[in-house]
Amino acid sequence: MTGIAALTGLVLLLVRPGMIVLATPFFGAVNAPAQMRIGITVLVAIVLTSSVAVPPQIPATGLAIIVLREMAIGLALAFAIRALIFGAELAGHFTGYQIGLSLGSLIDPASGVRNNVLAILYTQLATVLAFATNAHHAVLRALADSYAALPIGIGGIADTLAGSVARLLGLVFVIGFRLAMPVVVVLLLVELALGLTARVAPSLNVIVAGAPLRLVVGLLVLASTLSMLPALLSRYVPAVLDLGADLAGAFR
Repeated sequence: MTGIAALTGLVLLLVRPGMIVLATPFFGAVNAPAQMRIGITVLVAIVLTSSVAVPPQIPATGLAIIVLREMAIGLALAFAIRALIFGAELAGHFTGYQIGLSLGSLIDPASGVRNNVLAILYTQLATVLAFATNAHHAVLRALADSYAALPIGIGGIADTLAGSVARLLGLVFVIGFRLAMPVVVVLLLVELALGLTARVAPSLNVIVAGAPLRLVVGLLVLASTLSMLPALLSRYVPAVLDLGADLAGAFR
């Protein structure tokens, strides 16, 4: 293998890990310093050189297609963990809206956008839980295994792509609804009780009296159910990784 071919092979090995480093919160995502992201990507690529076979002859006309395929596979694996994080963030949005904390927002350090306090809390808890369950190790193992199942080269797009994307997005809503369901159900009962109270005592200002009641009850329910968050999220880690593998497998 000539020097140019070896350099091309190393560059191709940088693409798939680079997408994972860029899109997953484990390795810093977009908020980490560029030097750290580049260093992690190069380190992972160097480790993979001993076990990943790079095609000796890569046509110049197909190089762009190979790079795009490598980017798609890397993003598919990264979006699996992102689905878990997005599900937790969606639960925080639902809970914050029901309690009444959606009016105030902060900059989320994980995504760089404005989120309410509970969405940030759920996101950070999901990230810490992923570290605690060694999900970042599972992502790296999936990356290494993906080169055996999906070697570097010109591939195609299978007809299972749309179904894999739909299942992954559906899992985001399932995780979000299941995490937010206790608070939503209890606050729905509170709203019904306030409605009955307004019928019994029309002179009572339900809007003024209901806001602090929703806040107190919502925070109490949140505090009592927050301990169930790790068990629920850890249950979905294998599921999101399997869906990520299915999504990456569509780019054969």
